[in-house]
Amino acid sequence: MLRHAARFAVVGALNTGVYYGSYLLLRTVVHYLAAHLIAIVVAMVGSFFLNCYWTFRTPPTWRKFMLWPLTNATNYVLTTIGVVVLVEWLTVDQRVAPLIAAAAAIPVTFLLSRRVLTGGVARVPPAHDASRLPEAPGVTGER
Repeated sequence: MLRHAARFAVVGALNTGVYYGSYLLLRTVVHYLAAHLIAIVVAMVGSFFLNCYWTFRTPPTWRKFMLWPLTNATNYVLTTIGVVVLVEWLTVDQRVAPLIAAAAAIPVTFLLSRRVLTGGVARVPPAHDASRLPEAPGVTGER
C-alpha cells in the first residue's frame, strides 16, 4: 500500500503540472475560465489513466472512468471545507490553510481512488471484456 500511496503522490504532482501547463497554454486561445475548466478535464483524464496503469496497475473501464470525477469532487469538497475550518475556526493564515487542507485531504482521496479503481481487491479482468477501455501501447494491466 505504501508503494501505491507514493505513486499516487507522484501522479498528483504530475497532475498539478498538467493542469497548470494546460491552463497556461489554453489561456492564450480561450477565456481564462474556459481554459481552467478544459485544463481540469485534461488533468482528470490524464490522472485517471496514470492511476490505472501505473499507480494501481488495474485496467481502465468505462465504469471506473465515469466514477473517477467523484474522487476529484470529494477532494475539492474536503479541501474547501478544510480551508474554511482552518481559517475561520482555527485562525490559520489564509496563505497556509489551502496547503494544510490539501495535505489533509490526500489520504481520503487516495482511499477513494483506490476503491474506485480496484474495488478494494485485486481482480484479473476477463481477456475479452467489452467494457474495458483500450490499453495504451506497450502497457498491460498485469500485476
